[in-house]
Order: sequence, then C-alpha cells, then structure tokens
Amino acid sequence: MTRELVRDVFCRHLGDVGPESLDDGAVLSLAEGQAGKPAPQIVFTTDSYVVSPLEFPGGDIGTLAVCGTVNDLAVMGARPLWLSLGVILEAGLEFQTLERIVKSIAEKAREAGVRIVCGDTKVVETGKGDGIFINTAGIGVLEKPLRPETIGPGDKIILSGTAGDHGMALLTLRKGFPLKSNLQSDCAPLNGMIADVLAEVEVKWMRDPTRGGLATALSELTESQPWGVLLEEGLIPLSDPVSGVSELLGLDPLYSANEGKAIFVVPAGMAENAVKILKKSPYGGDAAVIGAVQDEFPGKTVLQTEMGTLRTLGILASDPLPRIC
Repeated sequence: MTRELVRDVFCRHLGDVGPESLDDGAVLSLAEGQAGKPAPQIVFTTDSYVVSPLEFPGGDIGTLAVCGTVNDLAVMGARPLWLSLGVILEAGLEFQTLERIVKSIAEKAREAGVRIVCGDTKVVETGKGDGIFINTAGIGVLEKPLRPETIGPGDKIILSGTAGDHGMALLTLRKGFPLKSNLQSDCAPLNGMIADVLAEVEVKWMRDPTRGGLATALSELTESQPWGVLLEEGLIPLSDPVSGVSELLGLDPLYSANEGKAIFVVPAGMAENAVKILKKSPYGGDAAVIGAVQDEFPGKTVLQTEMGTLRTLGILASDPLPRIC
C-alpha cells in the first residue's frame, strides 16, 4: 500500500518536479565538468525515523537515523559527507532520554566520518509526538556509479551478514514475548565496509534490506526484468536467536528488516574476493554468497529451500510490525 501511495499520489502529482527514480537517493550533477572530464556528481537522500520504542537492544532512534541515512548514500556508490538533523520533540520527553539519543547521533556520526551541518528543532504538545521523531537528509560524493543495467545471468548475490536481526529484535521487545534470547539490532554504518569492496570489486547493484527485508529488496530488483534471482536457503546466514524466534513464532526472517547489512550483485569471478573483503570488516563477518542471477525465472526472486523445493518470494504484502525505523 505504501508503494501504491507513493506511485499514485506523490509521483503522479509531482511529475517533472519530482524524483526521477525510487532509488535510495538521487544522483545529481553539480556543474559542467572541465574539458575532457565528466561533471562531478553528488548523491542526496532523506529519511524520517519514527521507531517505537525509542531505545532498543543494539541502538536507539538516533543510531538508526545516522546509520540509515549513511547507508542509503553508501549503497548508491557515494561517500557520505554531510547530514542535516531535524528533530520533533514531544513535550514531556525526559531530558535524560533526549541526551542519550543525541550522544548516540554524535557517536555514530564520528564513526561514519560524517558531519551534522544543519538542523531544526520543533516541540509539539503532549500526546502528539510519541517522544521524538527524527528526519535526516544526507549528501555524499558519487565515487563509484553502479550499473544495474549490466546485471545478467551468472552474476552472484552476496549478503554482508545475518538476515532479519533488527526486525526480530524490535518484534520481541515490543510484543513483550517472554523469550530468553540475546536478540539485538544490527544497526551500523556500512560506508567504510562498502568503500573497501568498491575499491577492488565491480559492484553492479547494492541495497540495504531495511523494511521488507532481503526478500522484498531482491523482489524489487527482479521486478519486470528479463532475468530472475535464485537464492539457496541453506546459504543465507541467520543468527541462532533470529532462527529460533522465527521458527517459534512462525515468521519468515527473509522479510524481517536489517539496519546494518547490504546486498551486493557482482560478477561471478569477483564474488569470492568480495566476500573476503567483507569478512575483514567488523560488520561483515558472516558475509556469504547466497544465490545467483538466472534467466530461468524472469522477473522473479525464487528460493530453493533446504528440502529441495522452489518458493517464489514477493514484495512484503503486510507489515507484521510497523514503525521499526
């Protein structure tokens, strides 16, 4: 429904003054390039964060705001540089909570190597803001343009780590399930890890599998394409807590959000090196090749289960847990 809303209302009315694509960011040319050189390009993105609860195992709304915007820039092939910070506070929010969140923003900005260069603060009446809402916009320099139009059969699909951590951590916390597990959000800035991969590997496409998870991100990639993606269930890394909770509650971790993982499409001959580079990062230790592009399933993302059956994955149709980011 969100996709339909964006398409049928925003895109229809904004038209030629609106975004040219629905990517994680917009690629913009700054000015005419010098003789014989292309014009320099930047990537611009924006996102709003309304997560509930404000603090959770592995992070808080401030961590999420910085990492989410930094990662949206990084998966577009950009080097993140600057962020804006817009904050809507609800009257009555505890000062100690606000201070912890602002400290998280500062810590993650330092880790990602970005600066908060401007911002805005508003206060709304009690009961109208749910504590705090955050909007961050980000600007980065496009250093490695991606070429999704070159994707074709044989290319490999890589996931930089375990699937579904953020969504499952929020689910168990918010629903109050009496489970003994060490589920934590994987919220992390990935720009350093991604830059290391881009320095040595031809990456055709990237995406951070946030809302809708791995299955939705790849289904959006394959939609209307003359090729498809075949994933192997046994190769997709899952943490023991996520695997256990998913089985117990009957949920599919492939539709659960991550906030510190990236999906890569790379040529087959470069996949092994890409995984090696990812594993050197503190955020890529569980990286793995999880599937490949094939011409057998045009326009579809298909999962080969560990039982040997084939299952078509689609875009998330209903959200089991809204407001996870």
